[in-house]
Amino acid sequence: IMYLSLKQTNLFRNYCQRSQANRNSFNLYSHRFNSKKATMATAENQQKLDKNTSEEVWKTLLSAEEYHVLRQKGTEPPSTGKYDKFYEEGEYMCAGCKTTLYTSEQKFNSGCGWPAFYDNKEGTVERNVDSSMGMTRTEILCSNCGAHLGHVFKGEGFPTPTNERHCVNSISLKFQPKQ
Repeated sequence: IMYLSLKQTNLFRNYCQRSQANRNSFNLYSHRFNSKKATMATAENQQKLDKNTSEEVWKTLLSAEEYHVLRQKGTEPPSTGKYDKFYEEGEYMCAGCKTTLYTSEQKFNSGCGWPAFYDNKEGTVERNVDSSMGMTRTEILCSNCGAHLGHVFKGEGFPTPTNERHCVNSISLKFQPKQ
């Protein structure tokens, strides 16, 4: 099982690196975090953002890259995300609705190219079967707004309490430093 999950991760990494279109659509990540649209999606009008929020509203609140990953289940290329090798103390919130999903205590270095967590805060992440890309994986979504976060892999042998790796797109997260 460990070999297959790591193999799947490497296959996906190679796919992303080969895909010119994918690289072109994500080459401005660092600039998008400073854009007006990329601010936390609890909009200036204090609109409640959840699974009932229309796609039209999401399109006005999220950058093109955020919308692609969070709403269209895209994936950022490996080792390009802001939180891959980021280890400050605090909490990681959904970039869509600000629901706290993970803590820095749950984060670990898996070397996969995306932020990795061994567990989420209780009740904040849903799991669905994802049969795309010619393989079966477990997709993880924000339980409040349905934003695509990434995938979870089990049984890879990491020295964590759950033996799971939540492989999360950095663009699906916003970080709140510990106060």
